Amino acid sequence: MGLLSGKTALIFGLANDRSIAWGIAKAMHEHGATIGISYAGEALERRARPLAESLGCTFIEPCDVTDDKAIDVIAHKAAETFGEIDILVHSIAFANRDELTGPYYRTSRAGFHTAMDVSVYSFVALAWAFQPFIRKGGAMMAMTYYGAEKVVPHYNVMGVAKAALEASTRYLAYDFGQQGVRVNAISAGPIRTLAAAGVGGFKSMYKAFADMAPLRENVTIDDVGNSAVFLCSDLASRITGEVLYVDSGYNIVGVPEPEG
Repeated sequence: MGLLSGKTALIFGLANDRSIAWGIAKAMHEHGATIGISYAGEALERRARPLAESLGCTFIEPCDVTDDKAIDVIAHKAAETFGEIDILVHSIAFANRDELTGPYYRTSRAGFHTAMDVSVYSFVALAWAFQPFIRKGGAMMAMTYYGAEKVVPHYNVMGVAKAALEASTRYLAYDFGQQGVRVNAISAGPIRTLAAAGVGGFKSMYKAFADMAPLRENVTIDDVGNSAVFLCSDLASRITGEVLYVDSGYNIVGVPEPEG
């Protein structure tokens, strides 16, 4: 018996085997959950589908999260397939590569809208569409990053989007508390995902991270997956509206220790 035995988890944002969504899907499957997977479109299907199938997943659907009609369609498909949903995971973020280099003030209006729509509003839209289908005692979860709180060079508009995502998590937690559904977020340390590859200077930041974090280790998708299992299990039944840091303690450090 796993922590999620008997539960159904629908995970949005699987791109490849380096995705945080993949780490979460694996961990939830290992703890007994029935998994449903959504990916962004045809370009990602050739990687996402084999991964999902390796978990015995039969609900594998594309979804354009900028399209309300597409979200409504997948919500009703999930309801027809599973009945009710216990866990909804939002592991989606996007900003144009041009917005993730140089100074933040050069963010374009269109780029700002795109980042907010895909990275933030999509969580709200999914919550809205799935609200009738989430079982009491269920959980929703989003993925954030420390750039929501402190300046991370070149993270730019994504930092602003993550701040909005964290605020949305709190407001959704308030709304959904009335039906016994919890809403939380995980703030993961830097991980070599497809999304991270677009951030200017990421390789240098990733290399320095383990030197500064108290645990002196980088974070993996498996670390995040295990924490997601906890947050969405009955062990966390009174935790809602929170951001859980899975970052080897990096967020508690004010300045790096001087060398020498």
